[in-house]
Amino acid sequence: MPAAASAQTTSAANEPTAYDRIWGKFTEWYADASNPVVQRVLLSGRFHYDFATIDADQGEHDEWNVRRLRIGPRITLFRRLTFHGEVELDPQRRDPLYVRFTDLYLMWTQSPGLVLTVGKQSAPFTLDGATSSRELLTIDRSNLSNNLWFSQEYLPGVSVSGRRAAWVYRAGLYSSGEANRELGEFNGGMFTLGVLGYDFAPQLRVKEALLTGNYVHQNADPLNTFTRPLEHIGSINFRFEGTKWGARADLSTATGHLGQSDMWAVQGMPFINITAKLQAVARYTFIESAAPNGIRLTTYESRLVGGRGDEYNELYLGANYYFYGHRLKAQTGVQFAEMNDRANDGGAYAGVAWTSGLRVGW
Repeated sequence: MPAAASAQTTSAANEPTAYDRIWGKFTEWYADASNPVVQRVLLSGRFHYDFATIDADQGEHDEWNVRRLRIGPRITLFRRLTFHGEVELDPQRRDPLYVRFTDLYLMWTQSPGLVLTVGKQSAPFTLDGATSSRELLTIDRSNLSNNLWFSQEYLPGVSVSGRRAAWVYRAGLYSSGEANRELGEFNGGMFTLGVLGYDFAPQLRVKEALLTGNYVHQNADPLNTFTRPLEHIGSINFRFEGTKWGARADLSTATGHLGQSDMWAVQGMPFINITAKLQAVARYTFIESAAPNGIRLTTYESRLVGGRGDEYNELYLGANYYFYGHRLKAQTGVQFAEMNDRANDGGAYAGVAWTSGLRVGW
């Protein structure tokens, strides 16, 4: 699915900037349009580094964390094929250093309207789940996607996607089975994904106004570890961006199986471009579980509280500074969050978390 348009641009000038030259030398290893076999070899990846601190009723926590480090080649072959492979590394803990393959796929592009992808790839649904971690407007994904999306993100499968005029679509079949560091064991169930969207931007004369519907159906299997134990997931999300401001929203629901409760959630995220480089962002997230212990906490909150609850509220206030668009940016945000736990078995949480980080993409 085509990536959402960035709120930031690097430079309108014809002359390349210093950032252009640095990124070009680092990422473009080979380019020859006349070569009939290999036209281009690029280095792809990202480096995300965080400092997080939490002050909650349940305790305090702070840490420096290599949030993501991924690297690998992106090769254009025979003018229509793209091979993309990336590995995730953990140099901070180094046990193991090699964590997993994220992307490992072959993509055939007939036209912008027809793209076939085979292999380990992203499964984009929900608002933040359909947004690359390199292009998030908040420092990390919301707890809506943490609970109602498959946060492993990269799964083995086959998908067809594309854009025709204002319409965007994706249809995919993926393995849910037992996860390993490569393609998985293929010993569990399957899930299907359907995405259909329409961009109203040309009629409204704005950068983006994309309304999207997502639907997932998954076969229940206790061996499914690539995914969450959810049978049906539906999500309607909207992305709007004008000249100075924009907003994003998500309404999602899911039915659980294998002990997971049904859930529904809503997320709203307005943002303002204060200058060409400075951006302010706010986000509100609400999640409700039909039964106790249905909701997980986010990455850093779960360092303090390992249990689950049944109602989650979060307010996020943050700022981003774009040195080179989404390829080099600093992000910071404060989260005021509360989790109710009517089972009273270790899932209650109430606290303030502050996370700042550097985001580098190539």
